[in-house]
Amino acid sequence: MTITHHLRVHRSDEDLAREGQLAWKIAEVAADPVEVDADVVDMIINRIIDNASVAAASLTRRPVSSARQQALDHAVSVSGVGSTIFGCALNRRSSPEWAAWANGVAVRELDYHDTFLAADYSHPGDNIPPILAVAQHVGADGRALVRGIATGYEIQIDLVRAICLHKHKIDHVAHLGPSAAAGIGTLLGLPVETIYQAVGQALHTTTATRQSRKGEISTWKAHAPAFAGKLAVEAVDRAMRGETSPSPIYEGEDGVVAWMLDGKDASYDVPMPADGESKRAILDSYTKEHSAEYQAQAWIDLARKLHHEHPELTEDGGARIDSIELHTSHHTHYVIGSGANDPQKYDPTASRETLDHSIPYIFAVALQDGGWHHVDSYAPERAARADTVTLWHKITTAEDAEWTRRYHSEDPAEKAFGGRVEILLSDGSVITDEIAVADAHPLGARPFAREDYIRKFRTLAEPVLADGEVDRFLELVQRLPELTADEVAALSIVAAPGVLALAPAPKGLF
Repeated sequence: MTITHHLRVHRSDEDLAREGQLAWKIAEVAADPVEVDADVVDMIINRIIDNASVAAASLTRRPVSSARQQALDHAVSVSGVGSTIFGCALNRRSSPEWAAWANGVAVRELDYHDTFLAADYSHPGDNIPPILAVAQHVGADGRALVRGIATGYEIQIDLVRAICLHKHKIDHVAHLGPSAAAGIGTLLGLPVETIYQAVGQALHTTTATRQSRKGEISTWKAHAPAFAGKLAVEAVDRAMRGETSPSPIYEGEDGVVAWMLDGKDASYDVPMPADGESKRAILDSYTKEHSAEYQAQAWIDLARKLHHEHPELTEDGGARIDSIELHTSHHTHYVIGSGANDPQKYDPTASRETLDHSIPYIFAVALQDGGWHHVDSYAPERAARADTVTLWHKITTAEDAEWTRRYHSEDPAEKAFGGRVEILLSDGSVITDEIAVADAHPLGARPFAREDYIRKFRTLAEPVLADGEVDRFLELVQRLPELTADEVAALSIVAAPGVLALAPAPKGLF
């Protein structure tokens, strides 16, 4: 039975015992030796395939190449065999924290893997790179890796259900640092005390402002979760050496809740598995069919539908359209909609990172093209196309109380990430339609299953991996719980000859 941990700020003179702290409760969940359910194992396999898909598609992009070069410039740590790096030969390794960094950037660069949205945002697949890197470095087997990943997902999703970071302009990776540290603790079979210290250090070092996802969004958007994963690896290393962390990190009167979140009078109720209860939170998360911010997924599907059902909307690039208003949730309106008041969201010269957080741009292109492509839809010439810019600037968003309520609903059958569109045409007619969840969502028109994850991987990997490499990876990952340590060490993707030579190779300090 799920338990609820009540989190509040404590004065120093209250002397809150460790056993009453959220970081300790997280550590207890991580240390629980409960087995992983079969359907959870299947979903973990799906998400490892998903991560490899989007990493393959990003191998030659500059931020990914930069992070990869940084990792390759660091030697393998002396106490292990090292960790693989996406794209590189399996025997070309780095230390686990740098592999977590490089692979984390590759996974996040295209904003194209899984998501969970509740009180805050998250991409829980970000837990996989640091946990897998440590597993490879220490020689863990597939069963241990599965247990570690189940914990990473569980803790991040539990935190996201209860604690809102973005309201206080704290980046969502502040939930990822503790979850990745906890997942590594499970993988390694560490005691509660050690995991507790690692969780505290990971949280302390991964709190940063949300400016990374505001205004002119930079390449740091992809680097931020990778950095959190890297810091989680380092926090575990320090804790294993007996080093301690700020305590109580969440509840202290100078701690995270009191000074970064809702203040000294704040309280939260964090749901967590009880002792002996399976870690099943991954099943509440969902992946992306399209390379864009998750709250754009359903809108792309709706635009695609309208493109095919109403050809008059795309005549002369949409010249018959006077205005388009998207009625949606508070989050969508203020984060990726016109409510953000970011002029960059309407700028045809904006960065890719900015465009994938602009629902007016995304809806315009998806409506005109009848679909979405992870490269072509963001190309500078596509963003600058005159009829697209004209249509784009006719699109605004508005918060709708009912869609906001549904966004925050805890009932899976009611929870929604879409909204209602009203399209006013020049002849005075109005076209309206709505969508609650993306087609690929578990409750959507075409929920993603194993074959969809495999198809996504084959599609994105085809330009950069040899056919034999695609088959090798898929055969390996689908046997995940049975893998030996040597097989876990091969759980990566190797680029076809010449592919990485086409990527930028920026030089830096290392």
